[in-house]
Amino acid sequence: MNEEAIPVLHVKDAEAAVAWYARLGFEKQWEHRYEPGFPAFVEVARGPVRLFLSEHQRDALPDTLVYLQVRDVDAVAAEFGVTAQDQPWAREVELRDPDGNRLRVGTPSG
Repeated sequence: MNEEAIPVLHVKDAEAAVAWYARLGFEKQWEHRYEPGFPAFVEVARGPVRLFLSEHQRDALPDTLVYLQVRDVDAVAAEFGVTAQDQPWAREVELRDPDGNRLRVGTPSG
């Protein structure tokens, strides 16, 4: 097992969030609810990168920022209809998911 940090993002509608993250190349791995009708807790993954999406109100605060390094930020920018900007450390875009969580997505320079 590799040690890692997995960000937890608060979402209001896990199903809608999973669909939005699919546009970034993430796939749903599993979903847990304590009982039918209870809040969902979902894992999505893009290769080795994983995120937890939680409908539980106290798991995370809205407006969280996650940095995601990808091989081709311009492909991500095209998918979302935005333009990547060059920074000294990377070429980046900043996106907001439907719940207001911020994702800074970048391809490192050089």
